[in-house]
Amino acid sequence: MIYLDSPIGVGFSFSVNQSFYYLVNDEMTGHYAPQLAQLILQTKTTKINLKGIAIGNPLLEFNKDFDSSADFLWSHGQIQDSTFELLKTQAAEEKIDVCVEHETVTYMNRKEVHNALNAKLVGITHWSTCSSVLVYNFQNLEIPTISILGTLVKSGVRVLVFSGDQDSVIPFMGTRSLIKGLAKDLGLNTTQAYRAWFRGKQVAGWTQVYGNILTFATIRGAGHAAPFYQPGRSLQLFKTFLEGKPLPNRH
Repeated sequence: MIYLDSPIGVGFSFSVNQSFYYLVNDEMTGHYAPQLAQLILQTKTTKINLKGIAIGNPLLEFNKDFDSSADFLWSHGQIQDSTFELLKTQAAEEKIDVCVEHETVTYMNRKEVHNALNAKLVGITHWSTCSSVLVYNFQNLEIPTISILGTLVKSGVRVLVFSGDQDSVIPFMGTRSLIKGLAKDLGLNTTQAYRAWFRGKQVAGWTQVYGNILTFATIRGAGHAAPFYQPGRSLQLFKTFLEGKPLPNRH
């Protein structure tokens, strides 16, 4: 197992054998993991024997992933019909008056708010939602990585894409649609029809497999960081994937 720490300078890991390697990432790193896997395959001098990749609640295609949020929120009764129609027809965030990042920053830097919270700015002069110590290229998030998964599959790398079924940030509906489209583009037939998978006697999620190499799975009751919400079911998913076995049916 490789633990990849970021930024450079934290953590350490090494290997002394020729075992297979898997990349397993969740949330935003699910966007970068396919790019790392592709780099490993493209680097001819590498000795990393990449066997598979598993990514959770990943950002695969910017517009498709975030556009599905409206469907998720409406289907869960969290927004009214008029808001849903506005999101689907206008697709413009500025049409909705919400408390977004800039307004939050302004509010949290008001002196009266500091006093009410008994808060002190220690070592900094300004409160912000995210540290700027590291410079991130946020435009990279808009680069589709779904096609990179196709490249990995063509190279014989097993791919598992999993989603918490309660994630409203990157809902499973968009991810499921993208994986289905990828399988069609690759000419992969369904080798395991959409079905429930189990942990013990409980339904742990649902899954579908294409060509015995591309798997989509949901984790029931999990949010955006699936292992945080459902550690047991997530462990079952990872363990089964590493063993190269189908996700368990009812015992």
